[in-house]
Amino acid sequence: MKRERNILLEKSDAFSNRIVKMYQYLVSKKRELIMSKQVLRSGTSIGANLSESKNAQSTPDYLSKQNIALKEADETLYWLKQLYDGGYINEIEYNSINKDCIELVKMLVTSVKTLKKKAGKAIEQD
Repeated sequence: MKRERNILLEKSDAFSNRIVKMYQYLVSKKRELIMSKQVLRSGTSIGANLSESKNAQSTPDYLSKQNIALKEADETLYWLKQLYDGGYINEIEYNSINKDCIELVKMLVTSVKTLKKKAGKAIEQD
């Protein structure tokens, strides 16, 4: 059976790959160990939660995973800003990866809002 293409999951996977490469750079070249680990965890968790949501047991479970992915994306924005402010990544690097993260946040906000509307309509029909 062919699976439907999931743009959000594809973008989160590509973002996760960028985060992993940035982590490797920060640890090996900049010797930054604390914030880089935090951004690694939150940045890769976005895609992990979206991947897990594919096998959700219910609509509320699916919505929960999407919400967690959104929270992780917001946290990632925070850590990226801290890395930039601390001088560990330059403005060009920051703007590039931050832009990708903001795009994920926007997509996740849209997804969560849509799911909440659908869930609300389903409750009204019961």
